[in-house]
Amino acid sequence: MRLPGPGGSAFDESADNDAEALASTLRVGECFARRVTFDADSIRHFATLCGDHNPLHHDERAAAASGFDTLIASGPHVVALMMGLDATFLAQRDDALGLGFEFRFVKAVPAGTELTLEWTIAGMEYKPSLGGDIVSVEGRAVNDAGTVFVTATGRNLVRRRNRKGREPGTQGPRDPAQHTRFDLDPDS
Repeated sequence: MRLPGPGGSAFDESADNDAEALASTLRVGECFARRVTFDADSIRHFATLCGDHNPLHHDERAAAASGFDTLIASGPHVVALMMGLDATFLAQRDDALGLGFEFRFVKAVPAGTELTLEWTIAGMEYKPSLGGDIVSVEGRAVNDAGTVFVTATGRNLVRRRNRKGREPGTQGPRDPAQHTRFDLDPDS
């Protein structure tokens, strides 16, 4: 049975069952990570792609004159890789949408640095008005010696995939009749 939802849209009355199923696929305390090497070429390339022309990301001499031994990665470079990890992990099993992230740059990331980008699911709260869970994550970028370069927190909307729509691992749009619109304000 379909009932009117927020803004006149429709939602499936079985949302409580979906919430239970979603909660069974993700766990508070669950961690996910990937290793990344920030080499000079990737630092220059990413900085160029995102429009960051700070010489510290392009010019070895400028970086050395500023007190760094070599180029340093731009903030958006580290952030994009961390957010990409979050999105990829959560979207493997469910529909996921980032709602907001906060990053703190603790230490510059010099060229040649290998870091582990890691996230931990810190909390989950079912939000009926959004038809899914608000999944809170805490993350960091850290080297093998335990030096932390970046810390982060984030909030994601995670909804169970519509069984009548796209199945996990498939591509393509859902049937528009099965798609629901939501106001994405997690505080409403």
